[in-house]
Amino acid sequence: MWQGGLILAGALIVSSIGGWARGATADDQPAPVTAPALLGELRALRQALDAKQGELEVARLQLERANAIIDYSAQYKITADLAAAIYDVALSEQLNPSLAFPLVKVESRFDPRATSRAGAVGLTQILPSTARLYEPGLTLEQLYDRETNLRLGFRYLRDLLERYDANLERALLAYNRGPGKVEELLGAGKDPRNGYSANVLRGYRQ
Repeated sequence: MWQGGLILAGALIVSSIGGWARGATADDQPAPVTAPALLGELRALRQALDAKQGELEVARLQLERANAIIDYSAQYKITADLAAAIYDVALSEQLNPSLAFPLVKVESRFDPRATSRAGAVGLTQILPSTARLYEPGLTLEQLYDRETNLRLGFRYLRDLLERYDANLERALLAYNRGPGKVEELLGAGKDPRNGYSANVLRGYRQ
């Protein structure tokens, strides 16, 4: 595509040069066009085309993000602001947003002040002890902060996915029951599934 654009640009430059030559008088001859000058013009045009292409790519990504946020907001009946936070933090933590949203729905029903009987808190229902493995000294109130809670919860799930070689069901069970409990049950020949992973995966689209 670039090669075609450069050929077209070169043709336009040559055409313009020809027009200047025809319009010149005998006493006002244009300066001869050299190959380096023509190459300089072509480079400038290519740089301009590259810049425009970059702007178009940024606009495409912004439109893709806006459409996704609107869709998730409507699907889960949450505010666009909350949908944007979940979407952006998931991407920053290298987690598929289509997994992040059902996870938050199952964990907290999108309630940032949710607290479980086991002491898990916030949108991702992460335990303070687990969160402090990533950020030592983190206070309970800080963990209720929306972005902080999403970031640490998604990071924990991403680490579990790496630990279990992208076995999504196993990682989700470890997120819900704890890796130690899952390993204990597997070691005893028992099935660690408790319905949690199925609930999350019901809303997951690869």
